[in-house]
Amino acid sequence: MLKRLYDWTLSLAARKTAEAWLAIIAFIESSVFLVPADVLFVPMGLARPDRIYRYAFTATAASVAGGIAGWYLGWYAFDTLALPILEFYHKAEAFERLRRDWGDSVLLLLITSGLAHLPPIKVVTILSGAVHVDLWLFVASAILARGARFYALAWALRRWGEPIRHFIETHLGRVAGAFAALVIVVWVAFKLMG
Repeated sequence: MLKRLYDWTLSLAARKTAEAWLAIIAFIESSVFLVPADVLFVPMGLARPDRIYRYAFTATAASVAGGIAGWYLGWYAFDTLALPILEFYHKAEAFERLRRDWGDSVLLLLITSGLAHLPPIKVVTILSGAVHVDLWLFVASAILARGARFYALAWALRRWGEPIRHFIETHLGRVAGAFAALVIVVWVAFKLMG
């Protein structure tokens, strides 16, 4: 099922309505959807490099809006809506672990999930609402993290074009994960020293 969903999402890049689909996918990825918006963003950026930064803006804005929806799910409707979504994706147990172990550092998780999907962004947006992170601090963090991801991808695609595609598709997760790990190490060191 996941492969079909991935292929369907990828097929949207060729449509005239691709930018609208990018906004929809980026929005729902941040609160309930499994496939990352990058799947659509990369081929769109390669097909229209003159619009790549516009696509980055669209993806960032929609992703942040979707994150706000996830935040509201966590804050106001955790038991009735958010928990069933997490259970559907088999993420309820991971969510409870994150709430227990990282509830006071949820902004760090928002940055790492926004950059590298570690942990999945939808889990962290819901967690942010469930542990009552200030909405404006949440929005600022989401803009920073999601904007950094989409604009970095846009820059790389604009700079190197098609040759970078294979690297992005095969190594982006590891590179982003390494960067997220570095952010966590710096955060922990800062906490220990402060």
